[in-house]
Amino acid sequence: MELGLVVWGIVALVVLITLSKSIVIIRQAEKGVVERFGRFKELLDPGLRFIIPFVDSLRARVDLREAVLDIEPQAVITKDNVGVTVDAVVYYYVTDAKAVKYEVANFYIAVSKLAQTNLRNLVGDMTLDETLGSRERINSALRSTLDEATDKWGVKVTRVEVKEILPPKDITEAMSKQMKAEREKRATILEAEAYRQKQILQAEGDKQNAILIAEGDKQSAILRAEGEAKAIENVSTAARDYFVGNAQLLKQLEVTQASLQDNTKLVISDQSRLINVLGLAETILDAQDKTRRKPTL
Repeated sequence: MELGLVVWGIVALVVLITLSKSIVIIRQAEKGVVERFGRFKELLDPGLRFIIPFVDSLRARVDLREAVLDIEPQAVITKDNVGVTVDAVVYYYVTDAKAVKYEVANFYIAVSKLAQTNLRNLVGDMTLDETLGSRERINSALRSTLDEATDKWGVKVTRVEVKEILPPKDITEAMSKQMKAEREKRATILEAEAYRQKQILQAEGDKQNAILIAEGDKQSAILRAEGEAKAIENVSTAARDYFVGNAQLLKQLEVTQASLQDNTKLVISDQSRLINVLGLAETILDAQDKTRRKPTL
């Protein structure tokens, strides 16, 4: 009886082990690579999957998500014999889980060495200035080369980014001094241009001010001339209205005086201006008044 229990226990244990070996869970964004007696059999999609225990085995789980591979910094000699240190990263994702496991022994080492070699070739064909100013060109060329080489490995290289390019310390110091001198030069040019604009604006302002002053003087002179002309006109009018009449009266007086010297009798109208000049107006008025008062016979 006890022996039978032990046998059934062993059988149950074997069944449990067999079931555990036959059940496989593949996660999302993964592919399961199954081998049968060491040979590739199939790829398992995400979910609950079953394999034949002790015959089939899950060789690997391949992540299909985009990944990043950091390329170790390396020393590169440029076309003008300047040593620089270049560091880059590679972005990729797996397109064929079978190829990435069976077409290349170690994908990470292969891509890293391939990237370093092509990066050295690209930078070696450029001068230092071209290298520092052509990151996009280096990224594009390196991505194209890696994508073509890794296509048979079941990998798609999406992009390559050069993180930094470090020249030697003495070159860096020289470049820093050059940049500083260039900034000072631009600052001096901007300051000179600002001073020039200031002088131009000030001269323009002085010119406009002088023009306004001249216009004011001109208007003032015109107004003064018009005032003087008006005054002369008024004087002329007064002379015409008063002096001419008085001159005629003076002439009449001279004629009267000459006539009186010859005892000539003159008949003067009581409306004549000579009455006022000779002071006879009051006498004539008295005579006229007496005549009116004299009684009539």
